[in-house]
Amino acid sequence: MALADSPSPNPSRLREGDYWTAADLARDLTALGLHPGTIVMAHVGFRSVGRCINGADTLIAAIREAIGGEGTLVVATDWHAPYLEDDLLDDSGRVPAEWREHIPPFDPATSRSMRDNGVFAEWVRTTPGAVRSRNPNCSVAAIGARAEWLIADQPLDYGYGPGSPLAKLVEAGGCVAMIGARGISMTLLHHAENLADVPGKIILREEIPYATPEGTVWRMNEEYESSDAIVSGFSDDYFDDILADFVATGQARAGKVGDADALLIDARAIVAFAAGWIERAVAAQRPPG
Repeated sequence: MALADSPSPNPSRLREGDYWTAADLARDLTALGLHPGTIVMAHVGFRSVGRCINGADTLIAAIREAIGGEGTLVVATDWHAPYLEDDLLDDSGRVPAEWREHIPPFDPATSRSMRDNGVFAEWVRTTPGAVRSRNPNCSVAAIGARAEWLIADQPLDYGYGPGSPLAKLVEAGGCVAMIGARGISMTLLHHAENLADVPGKIILREEIPYATPEGTVWRMNEEYESSDAIVSGFSDDYFDDILADFVATGQARAGKVGDADALLIDARAIVAFAAGWIERAVAAQRPPG
């Protein structure tokens, strides 16, 4: 991703009782480095942005204005599946028989986004024209010129790895916008975890119901651990450390979007940095031999 040359982000703040408009936020995003044609994956702590005249739709409109008709906005959605969050699965990763008929299947068009991903992801998913990828626990929603290409043919196993929307984001020279969001929320770092050459990655196997034209089909999905650390000995929020170390190299652009602190990061650069960070950290845990 070539970040656009631009002036420093607009330091203006709202007067009491005022709202941010899409034009205000688009100026901030352009100053941050977004430009027409960009594929951008956005992670947003929406409350931090401040009062927006049309809620989260204001920021969606602002990003689309900044990236233009040839750009694409992407968000991580995963899916809202309480049976997974509540540890309903048995030791083999299967759903007990008495609960199976009560669990709605994953449907990319209608299933809610995971609540932990915030209100912004669900607003993007439900924006007219948005499309969503097919791996439930690794799904993304996208809207824009390359949305269909980005979400197509996502693997049903290891959905953050090769062939995933995250791999395509890197391939296309895209970027990540962190808007009032911590590093722990940066989904692209799961792609780096998949690529990192380290032993002992924790694997999860979970039974997932899929909506199909023929009815619900249950399938065992296999992924690397993504809710907690992928290897033992790491802190569960070690993505914060990776992002902080990456920012310290000077490779990120920092500014404001509304009231929120924001970063714009090249996808290829952060993935290469993070994979190396993970490999070095794992190597440092090994006893000398």
